[in-house]
Amino acid sequence: MITDIETIKKPSFMYALSMLMSVVIIISVGILVFNAPIQILMLISILVLIPFMMGLGFSYRQVEKSMITSMSKALLPGLILLTVGILIGAWIASGTVPTLIYYGIHAITPQYFLVTTLLFCSLVSIATGTSWGTVGTAGVAMMGVGTTLGIPAGLTAGAIISGAYFGDKMSPLSDTTNLAPTVTGGELFTHIKHMLWTTVPSYLITALIFTIIGLRYQSAAADAESVSQLTNYLDQTFHLGLIPLIPILVLITLLVLKKPAVPSIFIGAAVGGVIAIFYQGFNFSDTTHIFYSGYQVESGIEMVDSLLQRGGLTSMLSLIALFLFALGLGGMLADAGVLEALIASFAHKIQHTGLLVFVTIIVSYVTLAIGGSVYFSSVMSGTLMRPIFERLNIKPENLSRILEDTGSQGAPLVPWTGAGIYTSGALGVATGAYLPFCFLALITPVISLFYGITGITVTKNVEPKKKVKKEKTSLKTVEA
Repeated sequence: MITDIETIKKPSFMYALSMLMSVVIIISVGILVFNAPIQILMLISILVLIPFMMGLGFSYRQVEKSMITSMSKALLPGLILLTVGILIGAWIASGTVPTLIYYGIHAITPQYFLVTTLLFCSLVSIATGTSWGTVGTAGVAMMGVGTTLGIPAGLTAGAIISGAYFGDKMSPLSDTTNLAPTVTGGELFTHIKHMLWTTVPSYLITALIFTIIGLRYQSAAADAESVSQLTNYLDQTFHLGLIPLIPILVLITLLVLKKPAVPSIFIGAAVGGVIAIFYQGFNFSDTTHIFYSGYQVESGIEMVDSLLQRGGLTSMLSLIALFLFALGLGGMLADAGVLEALIASFAHKIQHTGLLVFVTIIVSYVTLAIGGSVYFSSVMSGTLMRPIFERLNIKPENLSRILEDTGSQGAPLVPWTGAGIYTSGALGVATGAYLPFCFLALITPVISLFYGITGITVTKNVEPKKKVKKEKTSLKTVEA
């Protein structure tokens, strides 16, 4: 963080609001009116914020440092994005994705596909503790199956994301599940138990919704001839079976063992590359080109080409550009003290748990949108709201639960966050197409707010002991 008390002023409420609204107007008008690329809109927003920050006493060099420091946090997620692009291309060439699609078509009936996808991705995510790993492996395969069964891509992606983020949220192996109680001063397993109150009802409702929607697809909407062409093409082009599934077992094993993400994903891709060469018949040169540019096919069958022509390192470059600009923008707003200024203006008015939960939900989503990262959202929201929870004598697991119910689950719903960029890129579905069907992420905050209003499950600390008056004191006490 850039801090120089002597020269930098704290923004007033109106000044902070002006900065935030400038960004909101540029992005919303650019997208809704002009259909402009969001990367360009982010860059314009960064340029517009520069004079605002200099008006607070920042030098241009300090503004630049603020951007670069924040953008540097994109290095690891960016590497993950690149390796996932390589992984997707490699797993198509190795026959891994074709095998899952082929047998998935024959094993799963359309009416139970959505709820099956939800449960399958939930189990994978709980076991591995990573939503990204689940989306990039099980999710990619289920997208292919859903397309051939005639299920809309947005619906399938909604089931994948709901399952992946349920498992990530509830798994003690997850980094976000460990981060939330750390920031709020809670304890890991107390935090997980407390999340059951909001997550279990939301998950059951989500499963019921996907089951009911799935009944509409009792008769497959996909063209039977196209599906037959696809399965025949997969059977004739690839050697299907158990060997192409080895890369999945390797990757899941590495993730369960909590090995670093980038090497684990690349090893999974490399194993796929070896199988592509020695089992599927690709040469080394073709395989490395697939790693870089993705799997290319011109079969003349529309369904085949749309499903298999994907992946590669280059497929993630535009997403990384968006991630860089989003983090740079978030770093500038954070260093300028915009959120602190906005919250400080009304924090003293929060006296009821219902209002407290509502404000915390809003702050969590706003910090998620500004910072472009669930980690930024959790740290900022937890830091800003923790003193208010403590003042109202409410236990930290209530705050950490809200952070997970909103920021953690809502991350893939914001197009420019790391999770939104990754999810959209890996599944090949626009954020707006799957957002309405991410029922778990949409329902959970509503239940969380209901608990806040009614006070149900909102646990409080034992009332503190009354302060003993000192008979003699020469020190003045200042109440914070």
